[in-house]
Amino acid sequence: MAVKDEIEQALKAAFDVEMLRVEDVSEAHRGHAGFREGGETHFDVAITAPDFAGLSRVAKHRAVHSALGAELIGRIHALSLDIAP
Repeated sequence: MAVKDEIEQALKAAFDVEMLRVEDVSEAHRGHAGFREGGETHFDVAITAPDFAGLSRVAKHRAVHSALGAELIGRIHALSLDIAP
């Protein structure tokens, strides 16, 4: 399964998602640290879910990282998050 799909599944399972966009932007980082041929190293994620209401920015990021899990996070070089309640 593609990493993008794994990210989507994990976030949909963990949160009451209203909007989710996961974009593999690896190609834009060709030649940079962490880039691997074939992509799946750099992702932009935008998510809106009421679960994030009242949480600090750090708490939101921790919640997303926890939902993705250490194994999946370990395969991603860069993860840009745009999180809204």
